[in-house]
Amino acid sequence: MYLEFHRGTYTSQLRTKQGNRRSEHLLREAELWAATAAVREGTAYPYDALQESWRTVLRNQFHDILPGTSIGWVYQRTEAEYAEVARILNEVIGDAAAALVGDGDTPLLLNAAPAARDGVPALGAAAPKAAVGEVSVERSAASTIIDNGLLRLVLDAEGTLTSVVDLEADRELLPPGARAGLLQLHRDTPRQWDAWDIDAEYRHTVQDVLEVRDLEVMRDAGGACVHVTRTLGRSSTLVECIRLSPDSKQVVFDFDVDWHERQQLLKLAFPLDLVADASTAEMQFGHVSRPTHQNTSWDAARYEICAHRWIHVGEPGYGVAVLNDSTYGHDVTRDVDAFGHPSTTVRLSLLRAPLFPDPEADQGRHQLRVALRPGATIDDAVREGYAFNLPARVVTGTREVAPLVSATGTGVVVEAVKLAEDRSGDVVVRLYESLGARTRGTLTTGFAAASVVATDLLERPTDDVELHTGPAESADGGQAGALTSDFELRPFQILTLRIARA
Repeated sequence: MYLEFHRGTYTSQLRTKQGNRRSEHLLREAELWAATAAVREGTAYPYDALQESWRTVLRNQFHDILPGTSIGWVYQRTEAEYAEVARILNEVIGDAAAALVGDGDTPLLLNAAPAARDGVPALGAAAPKAAVGEVSVERSAASTIIDNGLLRLVLDAEGTLTSVVDLEADRELLPPGARAGLLQLHRDTPRQWDAWDIDAEYRHTVQDVLEVRDLEVMRDAGGACVHVTRTLGRSSTLVECIRLSPDSKQVVFDFDVDWHERQQLLKLAFPLDLVADASTAEMQFGHVSRPTHQNTSWDAARYEICAHRWIHVGEPGYGVAVLNDSTYGHDVTRDVDAFGHPSTTVRLSLLRAPLFPDPEADQGRHQLRVALRPGATIDDAVREGYAFNLPARVVTGTREVAPLVSATGTGVVVEAVKLAEDRSGDVVVRLYESLGARTRGTLTTGFAAASVVATDLLERPTDDVELHTGPAESADGGQAGALTSDFELRPFQILTLRIARA
Protein backbone atom coordinates (compact mmCIF):
# COMPACT_ATOMS: atom_id res chain seq x y z
CA MET A 1 0.00 0.00 0.00
CA TYR A 2 1.19 3.51 -0.78
CA LEU A 3 2.51 5.01 2.45
CA GLU A 4 3.80 8.47 3.26
CA PHE A 5 4.87 8.30 6.89
CA HIS A 6 5.90 11.23 9.06
CA ARG A 7 6.51 13.66 6.22
CA GLY A 8 5.40 16.64 8.30
CA THR A 9 6.94 20.03 7.81
CA TYR A 10 10.51 18.83 8.07
CA THR A 11 12.64 19.65 5.06
CA SER A 12 16.16 18.51 6.01
CA GLN A 13 17.72 15.53 4.23
CA LEU A 14 15.95 16.35 0.97
CA ARG A 15 17.68 13.60 -0.98
CA THR A 16 16.25 10.97 1.36
CA LYS A 17 12.74 12.37 0.95
CA GLN A 18 13.18 12.45 -2.81
CA GLY A 19 14.47 8.88 -2.80
CA ASN A 20 11.48 7.77 -0.74
CA ARG A 21 8.84 9.46 -2.87
CA ARG A 22 10.42 8.50 -6.17
CA SER A 23 10.84 4.90 -5.02
CA GLU A 24 7.14 4.74 -4.10
CA HIS A 25 6.15 6.00 -7.53
CA LEU A 26 8.60 3.65 -9.22
CA LEU A 27 7.14 0.75 -7.23
CA ARG A 28 3.63 1.57 -8.40
CA GLU A 29 4.88 1.95 -11.97
CA ALA A 30 6.81 -1.34 -11.82
CA GLU A 31 3.79 -3.18 -10.35
CA LEU A 32 1.52 -1.80 -13.08
CA TRP A 33 3.70 -2.70 -16.07
CA ALA A 34 4.78 -6.06 -14.62
CA ALA A 35 1.13 -6.99 -14.00
CA THR A 36 0.14 -5.82 -17.49
CA ALA A 37 2.93 -7.88 -19.06
CA ALA A 38 2.00 -10.94 -16.98
CA VAL A 39 -1.66 -10.77 -18.06
CA ARG A 40 -1.09 -9.70 -21.69
CA GLU A 41 2.10 -11.59 -22.56
CA GLY A 42 2.34 -14.32 -19.92
CA THR A 43 5.66 -13.07 -18.49
CA ALA A 44 6.74 -13.95 -14.97
CA TYR A 45 5.67 -11.44 -12.33
CA PRO A 46 8.70 -10.32 -10.22
CA TYR A 47 7.12 -10.96 -6.80
CA ASP A 48 10.42 -11.23 -4.93
CA ALA A 49 12.03 -8.12 -6.42
CA LEU A 50 8.93 -6.03 -5.70
CA GLN A 51 8.55 -7.38 -2.17
CA GLU A 52 12.18 -6.68 -1.25
CA SER A 53 11.96 -3.20 -2.77
CA TRP A 54 8.85 -2.45 -0.71
CA ARG A 55 10.59 -3.68 2.44
CA THR A 56 13.55 -1.39 1.82
CA VAL A 57 11.36 1.64 1.14
CA LEU A 58 9.11 1.05 4.14
CA ARG A 59 12.05 0.42 6.48
CA ASN A 60 13.47 3.77 5.45
CA GLN A 61 10.20 5.48 6.37
CA PHE A 62 11.14 5.00 10.01
CA HIS A 63 10.22 7.88 12.32
CA ASP A 64 13.69 9.40 12.62
CA ILE A 65 14.83 8.79 9.04
CA LEU A 66 12.34 10.75 6.94
CA PRO A 67 12.18 13.85 9.18
CA GLY A 68 15.93 14.32 8.75
CA THR A 69 16.68 13.66 12.40
CA SER A 70 19.15 10.76 12.19
CA ILE A 71 22.93 10.86 12.09
CA GLY A 72 24.81 11.25 8.82
CA TRP A 73 25.71 7.55 8.48
CA VAL A 74 22.00 6.69 8.23
CA TYR A 75 21.53 8.97 5.23
CA GLN A 76 24.59 7.66 3.44
CA ARG A 77 23.04 4.22 3.71
CA THR A 78 19.48 5.23 2.77
CA GLU A 79 20.65 7.12 -0.32
CA ALA A 80 22.59 4.04 -1.45
CA GLU A 81 19.58 1.79 -0.79
CA TYR A 82 17.20 4.06 -2.71
CA ALA A 83 19.63 4.10 -5.62
CA GLU A 84 19.65 0.30 -5.63
CA VAL A 85 15.85 0.17 -5.45
CA ALA A 86 15.64 2.55 -8.40
CA ARG A 87 18.05 0.38 -10.39
CA ILE A 88 16.03 -2.78 -9.72
CA LEU A 89 12.67 -1.17 -10.47
CA ASN A 90 13.83 0.50 -13.66
CA GLU A 91 15.05 -2.91 -14.80
CA VAL A 92 11.64 -4.43 -13.99
CA ILE A 93 9.88 -1.64 -15.91
CA GLY A 94 12.26 -2.00 -18.86
CA ASP A 95 11.74 -5.77 -19.10
CA ALA A 96 7.95 -5.44 -18.87
CA ALA A 97 7.85 -2.64 -21.43
CA ALA A 98 9.97 -4.63 -23.88
CA ALA A 99 7.60 -7.59 -23.60
CA LEU A 100 4.56 -5.36 -24.08
CA VAL A 101 5.55 -3.10 -26.98
CA GLY A 102 7.89 -5.45 -28.89
CA ASP A 103 10.88 -4.53 -31.05
CA GLY A 104 10.51 -1.44 -33.19
CA ASP A 105 11.35 2.22 -33.52
CA THR A 106 7.97 3.88 -32.92
CA PRO A 107 8.14 6.17 -29.85
CA LEU A 108 5.51 5.14 -27.30
CA LEU A 109 4.66 6.90 -24.05
CA LEU A 110 4.11 4.65 -21.02
CA ASN A 111 1.46 6.48 -19.00
CA ALA A 112 1.40 5.12 -15.45
CA ALA A 113 -0.65 8.09 -14.23
CA PRO A 114 -4.36 7.57 -13.39
CA ALA A 115 -5.48 10.09 -16.03
CA ALA A 116 -4.86 10.42 -19.75
CA ARG A 117 -2.06 12.70 -20.88
CA ASP A 118 -0.61 13.67 -24.25
CA GLY A 119 -3.35 11.61 -25.88
CA VAL A 120 -2.29 8.40 -24.11
CA PRO A 121 -4.94 6.70 -21.93
CA ALA A 122 -4.40 6.22 -18.22
CA LEU A 123 -2.40 3.08 -17.38
CA GLY A 124 -1.72 2.40 -21.07
CA ALA A 125 0.92 3.02 -23.73
CA ALA A 126 0.54 4.71 -27.11
CA ALA A 127 2.19 7.19 -29.43
CA PRO A 128 1.96 10.61 -27.74
CA LYS A 129 -0.02 13.34 -29.43
CA ALA A 130 2.03 16.30 -30.58
CA ALA A 131 1.50 19.51 -28.60
CA VAL A 132 -0.74 22.08 -30.25
CA GLY A 133 0.32 25.70 -30.50
CA GLU A 134 3.54 27.64 -30.19
CA VAL A 135 5.42 29.57 -27.55
CA SER A 136 6.44 33.12 -28.41
CA VAL A 137 9.25 35.02 -26.70
CA GLU A 138 9.92 38.77 -26.61
CA ARG A 139 13.03 39.95 -24.83
CA SER A 140 14.38 43.35 -23.89
CA ALA A 141 16.98 44.58 -21.41
CA ALA A 142 14.33 45.00 -18.72
CA SER A 143 12.01 42.04 -19.24
CA THR A 144 11.22 38.76 -20.97
CA ILE A 145 7.67 37.99 -22.14
CA ILE A 146 6.66 34.38 -22.87
CA ASP A 147 3.23 33.51 -24.29
CA ASN A 148 1.73 30.15 -25.31
CA GLY A 149 -1.84 31.31 -25.90
CA LEU A 150 -2.97 30.00 -22.51
CA LEU A 151 -0.60 31.90 -20.23
CA ARG A 152 1.45 35.06 -20.67
CA LEU A 153 4.46 35.46 -18.39
CA VAL A 154 6.55 38.55 -17.76
CA LEU A 155 9.93 38.14 -16.07
CA ASP A 156 12.11 41.01 -14.91
CA ALA A 157 15.87 41.37 -15.24
CA GLU A 158 16.33 39.43 -11.98
CA GLY A 159 14.53 36.39 -13.42
CA THR A 160 11.42 36.61 -11.24
CA LEU A 161 7.83 36.66 -12.47
CA THR A 162 6.21 40.09 -12.32
CA SER A 163 3.09 39.08 -14.25
CA VAL A 164 1.24 35.83 -14.89
CA VAL A 165 -1.90 36.28 -16.99
CA ASP A 166 -4.35 33.41 -17.40
CA LEU A 167 -5.50 34.20 -20.94
CA GLU A 168 -8.40 31.74 -20.81
CA ALA A 169 -9.83 33.42 -17.71
CA ASP A 170 -8.57 36.91 -18.70
CA ARG A 171 -7.08 37.25 -15.23
CA GLU A 172 -3.82 38.50 -13.76
CA LEU A 173 -2.60 36.19 -11.00
CA LEU A 174 -0.07 38.41 -9.26
CA PRO A 175 -0.81 41.38 -7.03
CA PRO A 176 0.55 44.76 -8.20
CA GLY A 177 4.27 45.06 -7.59
CA ALA A 178 4.68 41.45 -6.49
CA ARG A 179 7.32 38.95 -7.59
CA ALA A 180 6.49 35.26 -7.96
CA GLY A 181 8.94 32.40 -8.11
CA LEU A 182 10.90 34.47 -5.60
CA LEU A 183 13.57 32.61 -3.63
CA GLN A 184 14.01 33.77 -0.03
CA LEU A 185 16.61 32.89 2.61
CA HIS A 186 15.76 32.87 6.31
CA ARG A 187 17.97 32.46 9.35
CA ASP A 188 16.96 29.06 10.78
CA THR A 189 18.05 28.56 14.41
CA PRO A 190 15.44 26.58 16.36
CA ARG A 191 15.53 27.13 20.11
CA GLN A 192 15.91 23.47 21.03
CA TRP A 193 15.66 20.82 18.32
CA ASP A 194 17.80 21.79 15.38
CA ALA A 195 16.78 19.26 12.70
CA TRP A 196 13.36 18.56 14.23
CA ASP A 197 11.87 22.05 14.45
CA ILE A 198 11.20 25.15 12.42
CA ASP A 199 10.41 27.96 14.88
CA ALA A 200 8.05 30.77 13.93
CA GLU A 201 10.77 33.35 14.61
CA TYR A 202 12.55 32.39 11.38
CA ARG A 203 10.30 34.94 9.66
CA HIS A 204 11.98 37.82 11.49
CA THR A 205 14.92 37.75 9.08
CA VAL A 206 14.56 37.32 5.33
CA GLN A 207 16.76 37.96 2.32
CA ASP A 208 15.33 37.92 -1.20
CA VAL A 209 17.59 36.02 -3.60
CA LEU A 210 17.85 38.34 -6.60
CA GLU A 211 21.51 38.32 -7.61
CA VAL A 212 21.86 37.02 -11.17
CA ARG A 213 25.13 35.70 -12.53
CA ASP A 214 23.68 34.82 -15.92
CA LEU A 215 20.26 34.90 -17.61
CA GLU A 216 19.45 33.55 -21.06
CA VAL A 217 16.38 32.38 -22.93
CA MET A 218 16.50 28.95 -24.52
CA ARG A 219 14.10 27.59 -27.15
CA ASP A 220 13.53 23.93 -27.93
CA ALA A 221 10.78 21.54 -29.01
CA GLY A 222 9.47 21.61 -25.42
CA GLY A 223 8.81 25.35 -25.48
CA ALA A 224 10.81 28.17 -23.92
CA CYS A 225 12.97 28.27 -20.80
CA VAL A 226 14.43 31.25 -18.97
CA HIS A 227 17.71 29.84 -17.65
CA VAL A 228 18.96 31.74 -14.59
CA THR A 229 22.18 31.19 -12.65
CA ARG A 230 22.30 32.76 -9.18
CA THR A 231 24.66 33.07 -6.26
CA LEU A 232 22.95 32.08 -3.06
CA GLY A 233 23.83 32.91 0.54
CA ARG A 234 27.51 32.76 1.43
CA SER A 235 28.82 29.99 -0.80
CA SER A 236 25.98 28.31 -2.72
CA THR A 237 24.92 28.48 -6.35
CA LEU A 238 21.54 27.82 -7.93
CA VAL A 239 20.53 27.23 -11.52
CA GLU A 240 16.85 27.43 -12.39
CA CYS A 241 14.89 26.92 -15.58
CA ILE A 242 11.50 28.63 -15.73
CA ARG A 243 9.69 26.79 -18.52
CA LEU A 244 6.46 27.30 -20.44
CA SER A 245 5.51 24.57 -22.92
CA PRO A 246 3.01 24.58 -25.79
CA ASP A 247 -0.57 23.72 -24.85
CA SER A 248 0.28 23.79 -21.12
CA LYS A 249 -1.08 25.81 -18.19
CA GLN A 250 1.86 24.92 -15.95
CA VAL A 251 4.78 27.24 -15.27
CA VAL A 252 7.50 24.75 -14.36
CA PHE A 253 10.52 25.62 -12.21
CA ASP A 254 13.48 23.22 -12.42
CA PHE A 255 16.08 23.86 -9.73
CA ASP A 256 19.65 22.59 -9.55
CA VAL A 257 21.14 23.75 -6.25
CA ASP A 258 24.70 23.36 -5.00
CA TRP A 259 23.94 24.02 -1.33
CA HIS A 260 26.62 24.90 1.23
CA GLU A 261 24.79 27.05 3.77
CA ARG A 262 24.55 26.63 7.54
CA GLN A 263 21.39 27.18 9.59
CA GLN A 264 19.53 28.66 6.63
CA LEU A 265 16.04 27.94 5.29
CA LEU A 266 15.38 28.40 1.57
CA LYS A 267 11.80 29.24 0.60
CA LEU A 268 10.08 29.73 -2.78
CA ALA A 269 7.27 32.32 -2.76
CA PHE A 270 4.18 32.73 -4.94
CA PRO A 271 2.11 35.80 -4.00
CA LEU A 272 -1.33 35.48 -5.61
CA ASP A 273 -4.16 37.93 -6.22
CA LEU A 274 -6.66 35.67 -4.46
CA VAL A 275 -8.66 35.96 -1.25
CA ALA A 276 -8.40 32.39 0.01
CA ASP A 277 -10.10 31.50 3.29
CA ALA A 278 -8.28 28.17 3.38
CA SER A 279 -5.55 26.20 1.69
CA THR A 280 -6.13 22.62 0.57
CA ALA A 281 -3.21 20.22 0.77
CA GLU A 282 -2.91 16.71 -0.60
CA MET A 283 -2.46 13.93 1.91
CA GLN A 284 -2.49 10.16 1.49
CA PHE A 285 -5.69 9.15 -0.35
CA GLY A 286 -7.29 12.59 -0.08
CA HIS A 287 -6.70 16.15 1.04
CA VAL A 288 -7.15 18.41 4.06
CA SER A 289 -8.11 22.10 4.28
CA ARG A 290 -6.62 24.53 6.79
CA PRO A 291 -7.57 28.17 7.42
CA THR A 292 -5.25 30.88 6.15
CA HIS A 293 -6.09 33.24 9.02
CA GLN A 294 -4.53 33.26 12.50
CA ASN A 295 -7.60 34.00 14.60
CA THR A 296 -6.74 31.45 17.28
CA SER A 297 -3.55 30.09 18.83
CA TRP A 298 -4.16 26.84 16.97
CA ASP A 299 -4.29 28.70 13.66
CA ALA A 300 -1.15 30.65 14.52
CA ALA A 301 0.67 27.40 15.35
CA ARG A 302 0.15 26.30 11.74
CA TYR A 303 2.81 28.68 10.45
CA GLU A 304 4.32 25.69 8.63
CA ILE A 305 2.04 23.03 7.15
CA CYS A 306 2.54 19.84 5.15
CA ALA A 307 1.33 18.81 1.73
CA HIS A 308 2.28 15.93 -0.50
CA ARG A 309 2.17 16.43 -4.28
CA TRP A 310 0.17 19.68 -4.38
CA ILE A 311 -1.35 22.55 -2.45
CA HIS A 312 -4.34 24.56 -3.70
CA VAL A 313 -5.76 27.98 -2.88
CA GLY A 314 -8.74 29.68 -4.41
CA GLU A 315 -11.80 31.83 -4.16
CA PRO A 316 -15.25 31.04 -5.60
CA GLY A 317 -14.87 30.31 -9.29
CA TYR A 318 -11.08 30.35 -9.53
CA GLY A 319 -8.15 28.52 -7.98
CA VAL A 320 -4.42 28.01 -8.27
CA ALA A 321 -2.40 24.88 -7.50
CA VAL A 322 1.30 24.59 -6.74
CA LEU A 323 2.73 21.15 -7.60
CA ASN A 324 6.01 19.68 -6.39
CA ASP A 325 8.09 16.54 -6.80
CA SER A 326 9.90 16.45 -3.45
CA THR A 327 8.82 19.17 -1.01
CA TYR A 328 6.47 18.73 1.94
CA GLY A 329 6.82 21.94 3.99
CA HIS A 330 4.65 24.92 3.03
CA ASP A 331 3.29 28.11 4.52
CA VAL A 332 0.18 29.97 3.34
CA THR A 333 -0.52 33.49 4.59
CA ARG A 334 -2.95 36.32 4.05
CA ASP A 335 -1.33 39.53 2.85
CA VAL A 336 -2.22 42.90 1.34
CA ASP A 337 -0.95 44.26 -1.94
CA ALA A 338 0.48 47.70 -2.70
CA PHE A 339 -3.05 49.18 -2.80
CA GLY A 340 -4.24 47.56 0.40
CA HIS A 341 -6.21 44.82 -1.31
CA PRO A 342 -6.15 41.34 0.27
CA SER A 343 -4.00 38.64 -1.32
CA THR A 344 -2.68 35.18 -0.52
CA THR A 345 0.93 33.98 -0.54
CA VAL A 346 1.96 30.33 -0.92
CA ARG A 347 5.54 29.40 -0.08
CA LEU A 348 7.39 26.10 -0.26
CA SER A 349 10.27 25.08 2.02
CA LEU A 350 12.98 23.83 -0.30
CA LEU A 351 16.12 23.32 1.78
CA ARG A 352 17.42 23.56 5.33
CA ALA A 353 20.90 23.28 6.84
CA PRO A 354 20.72 22.11 10.47
CA LEU A 355 23.90 21.33 12.42
CA PHE A 356 22.56 18.62 14.73
CA PRO A 357 22.47 15.62 14.74
CA ASP A 358 24.13 15.62 11.29
CA PRO A 359 26.37 18.66 10.74
CA GLU A 360 26.54 17.82 7.02
CA ALA A 361 22.76 17.63 6.52
CA ASP A 362 21.73 18.58 2.98
CA GLN A 363 25.18 19.78 1.98
CA GLY A 364 25.82 19.29 -1.72
CA ARG A 365 23.78 19.11 -4.88
CA HIS A 366 19.99 18.89 -5.14
CA GLN A 367 17.57 18.83 -8.07
CA LEU A 368 13.87 19.51 -7.58
CA ARG A 369 10.84 20.68 -9.53
CA VAL A 370 7.86 22.93 -8.77
CA ALA A 371 4.99 24.04 -11.00
CA LEU A 372 2.53 26.91 -10.73
CA ARG A 373 -0.84 25.86 -12.19
CA PRO A 374 -3.24 28.80 -12.73
CA GLY A 375 -6.95 28.15 -13.13
CA ALA A 376 -6.83 24.79 -11.35
CA THR A 377 -9.64 22.94 -9.62
CA ILE A 378 -8.97 20.32 -6.94
CA ASP A 379 -9.57 17.68 -9.62
CA ASP A 380 -6.93 19.32 -11.83
CA ALA A 381 -4.48 19.32 -8.92
CA VAL A 382 -5.07 15.61 -8.24
CA ARG A 383 -4.59 14.56 -11.87
CA GLU A 384 -1.66 16.83 -12.64
CA GLY A 385 0.00 16.09 -9.29
CA TYR A 386 0.24 12.43 -10.27
CA ALA A 387 1.55 13.22 -13.75
CA PHE A 388 4.10 15.71 -12.36
CA ASN A 389 5.52 12.98 -10.12
CA LEU A 390 5.51 10.36 -12.89
CA PRO A 391 7.71 11.94 -15.59
CA ALA A 392 7.02 10.82 -19.14
CA ARG A 393 8.67 7.47 -19.90
CA VAL A 394 9.14 6.96 -23.65
CA VAL A 395 10.17 3.63 -25.16
CA THR A 396 10.34 2.40 -28.73
CA GLY A 397 8.36 -0.55 -30.05
CA THR A 398 5.66 -1.65 -32.44
CA ARG A 399 2.55 -2.25 -30.28
CA GLU A 400 0.37 0.09 -28.30
CA VAL A 401 -0.78 -1.26 -24.91
CA ALA A 402 -4.42 -1.04 -23.86
CA PRO A 403 -4.97 -0.38 -20.14
CA LEU A 404 -5.34 -3.49 -18.00
CA VAL A 405 -8.27 -1.78 -16.25
CA SER A 406 -10.12 1.50 -16.72
CA ALA A 407 -12.19 3.43 -14.21
CA THR A 408 -14.85 6.09 -14.67
CA GLY A 409 -16.59 8.29 -12.13
CA THR A 410 -16.09 11.82 -10.82
CA GLY A 411 -13.15 11.83 -8.43
CA VAL A 412 -12.38 8.10 -8.81
CA VAL A 413 -8.59 7.56 -8.95
CA VAL A 414 -6.80 4.27 -9.63
CA GLU A 415 -3.89 4.29 -7.21
CA ALA A 416 -2.42 0.83 -7.87
CA VAL A 417 -2.66 -2.16 -10.22
CA LYS A 418 -0.73 -5.28 -9.26
CA LEU A 419 -0.97 -9.04 -8.88
CA ALA A 420 -2.24 -10.52 -5.62
CA GLU A 421 0.25 -11.11 -2.81
CA ASP A 422 -0.76 -14.79 -2.50
CA ARG A 423 0.69 -15.36 -6.00
CA SER A 424 -2.60 -16.69 -7.33
CA GLY A 425 -2.32 -14.52 -10.43
CA ASP A 426 -5.43 -12.50 -9.53
CA VAL A 427 -5.28 -8.81 -10.45
CA VAL A 428 -5.63 -6.35 -7.55
CA VAL A 429 -6.79 -2.78 -8.18
CA ARG A 430 -6.84 -0.09 -5.51
CA LEU A 431 -9.01 3.00 -6.06
CA TYR A 432 -10.07 5.91 -3.92
CA GLU A 433 -12.41 8.88 -4.00
CA SER A 434 -10.20 11.99 -4.32
CA LEU A 435 -12.53 15.01 -4.06
CA GLY A 436 -14.18 14.50 -0.66
CA ALA A 437 -17.65 13.75 -2.07
CA ARG A 438 -19.88 10.74 -2.55
CA THR A 439 -19.55 9.35 -6.03
CA ARG A 440 -20.49 6.42 -8.25
CA GLY A 441 -17.91 4.71 -10.37
CA THR A 442 -17.34 1.82 -12.74
CA LEU A 443 -14.30 -0.37 -13.21
CA THR A 444 -13.92 -2.23 -16.51
CA THR A 445 -11.35 -4.94 -17.05
CA GLY A 446 -9.23 -5.01 -20.18
CA PHE A 447 -8.91 -8.79 -20.00
CA ALA A 448 -11.21 -11.78 -19.66
CA ALA A 449 -12.23 -12.02 -16.01
CA ALA A 450 -14.15 -14.60 -13.98
CA SER A 451 -15.13 -12.53 -10.93
CA VAL A 452 -14.62 -9.25 -9.10
CA VAL A 453 -14.73 -9.05 -5.29
CA ALA A 454 -14.05 -6.26 -2.82
CA THR A 455 -11.26 -6.84 -0.30
CA ASP A 456 -9.58 -5.05 2.56
CA LEU A 457 -6.05 -3.67 2.25
CA LEU A 458 -4.67 -7.13 3.03
CA GLU A 459 -6.59 -8.50 0.02
CA ARG A 460 -9.08 -10.45 2.14
CA PRO A 461 -12.74 -10.48 0.99
CA THR A 462 -15.00 -7.91 2.63
CA ASP A 463 -18.60 -6.78 2.20
CA ASP A 464 -17.86 -3.14 2.93
CA VAL A 465 -18.77 -2.08 -0.63
CA GLU A 466 -21.62 -3.43 -2.71
CA LEU A 467 -20.56 -4.33 -6.25
CA HIS A 468 -22.78 -4.80 -9.28
CA THR A 469 -20.75 -6.88 -11.72
CA GLY A 470 -21.68 -8.03 -15.20
CA PRO A 471 -20.31 -8.60 -18.70
CA ALA A 472 -18.75 -5.57 -20.37
CA GLU A 473 -20.23 -4.39 -23.65
CA SER A 474 -18.01 -5.65 -26.48
CA ALA A 475 -19.85 -4.20 -29.48
CA ASP A 476 -17.23 -1.45 -29.82
CA GLY A 477 -14.39 -3.93 -30.04
CA GLY A 478 -13.77 -4.31 -26.33
CA GLN A 479 -12.08 -7.27 -24.74
CA ALA A 480 -14.10 -10.49 -24.96
CA GLY A 481 -14.95 -11.83 -21.52
CA ALA A 482 -14.30 -8.51 -19.80
CA LEU A 483 -16.34 -7.51 -16.74
CA THR A 484 -17.61 -4.21 -15.40
CA SER A 485 -18.25 -3.48 -11.73
CA ASP A 486 -20.34 -0.55 -10.52
CA PHE A 487 -19.82 0.79 -7.00
CA GLU A 488 -20.49 3.77 -4.76
CA LEU A 489 -17.80 5.46 -2.66
CA ARG A 490 -18.06 7.73 0.36
CA PRO A 491 -15.78 10.79 0.61
CA PHE A 492 -12.11 9.70 0.48
CA GLN A 493 -13.08 6.03 0.70
CA ILE A 494 -10.49 3.48 -0.40
CA LEU A 495 -11.68 0.49 -2.42
CA THR A 496 -9.59 -2.57 -3.23
CA LEU A 497 -10.88 -4.97 -5.89
CA ARG A 498 -9.58 -8.47 -6.54
CA ILE A 499 -10.20 -9.74 -10.05
CA ALA A 500 -9.87 -13.42 -10.90
CA ARG A 501 -8.78 -14.07 -14.46
CA ALA A 502 -10.93 -16.30 -16.66
